[in-house]
Amino acid sequence: METIINYFETIPSLHRSIILVGGITFFWLLEGALPLFNFKYHKWKHAFPNLFFTATTVVINFALAFVLLKTADWVQTHQFGLINWMPEMPLALYVLLGLLLLDFFGAYLAHFIEHKVSYLWMIHLVHHTDHKVDTTTANRHHPLESLIRFAFTLFGVFIIGTPIAIVMLYQSMSLIFTQLTHANIRMPKKLDKFLSYFIVSPDMHKIHHHYQLPYTDSNYGNIFSIWDRLLGTYKYLDREKIVYGVDTFPDEVSNSSLKELLKQPFQGYRKPTNS
Repeated sequence: METIINYFETIPSLHRSIILVGGITFFWLLEGALPLFNFKYHKWKHAFPNLFFTATTVVINFALAFVLLKTADWVQTHQFGLINWMPEMPLALYVLLGLLLLDFFGAYLAHFIEHKVSYLWMIHLVHHTDHKVDTTTANRHHPLESLIRFAFTLFGVFIIGTPIAIVMLYQSMSLIFTQLTHANIRMPKKLDKFLSYFIVSPDMHKIHHHYQLPYTDSNYGNIFSIWDRLLGTYKYLDREKIVYGVDTFPDEVSNSSLKELLKQPFQGYRKPTNS
């Protein structure tokens, strides 16, 4: 564990880029071999706006990385934050607690609030209006959402007191998990169900992309499924019944246009309806 922490404390930018590109490439190929849905689409054409938003997310996070580093260094220097106020514990437990709490503040809480606050929902809508969810959908976030997610992560680092090594480990794991859970892959149902008791499995997250409530407002987790299960936001739907998109924004042509997606947060508020 110490070796892992030492590595992520100074992980080179090149290695982080390899994780990003390597993950997309791996799951892209896996989708061709084990597809969940046989989409009739031009994959590269579909991927274009999604990869554009992936690039803007990378640029924003890179530009603000120094703020994250300074915050993580400050909480460590001053021994500030939840995990630094706890009794001394084994390194593995310290890291696990850091990852669990970062997943709550940086992912679950941010995601939950985006669904409950009308203007934030309109920003987050860009992610939900993909009618062909695949691994490129993972980072289909409007630049405004990238800023919002960064703010929640920064808040989490400050409150939790996580050192930069755990932050980098979390972000790397988060990247792989979000590519996995959005990937159009068919995992055996029993295996997926078993995994969903511990981590966010592919089927579990895809339920969140169903086009109608109450499923749209469920399964907010990113890496660990514990938060949905503890806080009552877990729901199950057979994957064969999942329909992607948002029923109040049904125009797939518009939802595939980069120009329209950039304007989407500024349209009138429309929440999905109950089925």
